[in-house]
Amino acid sequence: MSDLTIGELAARSGVATSALRFWEGQGLIVAHRTDGNQRRYARSTLRRVALIQAGSAAGVPLRRIGEALATLPHDRTPTKRDWTRLSKEWRGDLERKIAELEALRDDLTGCIGCGCLSLRSCRLFNPGDRLAEQGPGPRKLLR
Repeated sequence: MSDLTIGELAARSGVATSALRFWEGQGLIVAHRTDGNQRRYARSTLRRVALIQAGSAAGVPLRRIGEALATLPHDRTPTKRDWTRLSKEWRGDLERKIAELEALRDDLTGCIGCGCLSLRSCRLFNPGDRLAEQGPGPRKLLR
């Protein structure tokens, strides 16, 4: 079977060519060049693109997706077993993110109930009064 052009890969995957070029620059996918310097992708790249899309949809940062894809050979299509292993690695990240969002939700609920919006004592704006370490003044406004 022949390799795919960037346009064909974009059409088959539903990903913009600019995103494919970016992902290639980040080392997430690999292309080889023709004598005319045109990109060509192995058909197995379609599955790698699907893995990137699935990871991104789950909120996994591209850096982590890249680390995971680096463990896979470029010369074969990633398998269901590969996906199972990668998704297990990302599950811990997602569970931590969920816990952070739940804590934020709870702080927001407390903040709405309090209504003070005080930078001195508000758990949402200034958890643990970390702004006090920076000295007096409008620290949030100076950024």
